[in-house]
Amino acid sequence: MSDPVLQNLVDRVQSARADGHPLLIRGGHTKAFYGEALQGQPLDIRPLAGISSYEPSELVVTVRAGTWLADLEAALADQGQCLPFEPPHYALGGTVGGMVAAGIAGPARASVGGVRDYVLGATLLNGRAEVVSFGGTVMKNVAGYDVARLLAGSMGVLGVILEVSLKVLPRPPATATLRFELDEATALRKLNEWGGQPLPISASAWWDGMLVLRLSGAAAAVQAAEKQLGGEPVEPAMAAPFWQGLRDHQDEFFTKAQAAVQAGATLWRVSVPQTAPTLDLPGNPAHERLIEWGGAQRWVVTNAPALVLREAAARAGGHAVVFRGDKSPGVFAPLAPAQLGLQQRLKNAFDPEHIFNPGRLYPDL
Repeated sequence: MSDPVLQNLVDRVQSARADGHPLLIRGGHTKAFYGEALQGQPLDIRPLAGISSYEPSELVVTVRAGTWLADLEAALADQGQCLPFEPPHYALGGTVGGMVAAGIAGPARASVGGVRDYVLGATLLNGRAEVVSFGGTVMKNVAGYDVARLLAGSMGVLGVILEVSLKVLPRPPATATLRFELDEATALRKLNEWGGQPLPISASAWWDGMLVLRLSGAAAAVQAAEKQLGGEPVEPAMAAPFWQGLRDHQDEFFTKAQAAVQAGATLWRVSVPQTAPTLDLPGNPAHERLIEWGGAQRWVVTNAPALVLREAAARAGGHAVVFRGDKSPGVFAPLAPAQLGLQQRLKNAFDPEHIFNPGRLYPDL
């Protein structure tokens, strides 16, 4: 093997298999707070960095997993392109591998899709110390089990992501941001109403009586939507930092949420259908909430018991995940036996010795 960085990773995995010690896959460590336990000897992927190939005319980039996310986005921006799902940074130093492994998208998720929708191919170092590749660099190469996309949100339990090929898109030629003073129920109703119309809504956020919409697309479409929707225009100099702060959890809501978590509360990420009404929390426990993705993502900060949140999410047709705070109830929503069995079979197929990130996704994985 001619690549000494890759050879070192392979050697580490072979050693871990022989010695029986687990490995904790680590990039920029910007999402260490997310998921279950961090166990094992650190396996640093940051030396595995760089853009392997980039064809702007083909809207495809292939990049090594240790590459800083910020560096990739800068290279795309130079060509007027972007990762449309707006992956959160949370802190400096996040890597492309961590972006895929966490599978978290930003404000545009409801309009453009999530991380997995843009993964065309991947190269993986599995638990047998084998380097295997899946998918390719075009959509038509995806056939059978879509393993490359399976890695999105896997939290590193299947193996070490070495390289990924991603679909990219041109940056929208025009954007505008509008805000409306609305209560939660009215905001949800309006979002559902607008969601059924051909409007270029690329992001939305409701908190504390204020609904903010972002429009993106052709200039004529954005201007027509502004006239149709009304609302109060937000100057670009204010709008851009707002959406970036929302993406990276550095805006006012998440700043307050993190302070509340330090005082003993929990920040929940609740996924429900866009048409779900206001979450019904029995006993009316005190909580703060922010709504994104046209109503499909609800952030809730509360001291209410986990059972209350999870039952409320289930009644609305969704599920709840502990994003920050007390992890004792289990970070991710419990799986049905059949789903858990499938996850265990995947883990055993890719990582038979359970070397990688043990317990990071679920205790039995």
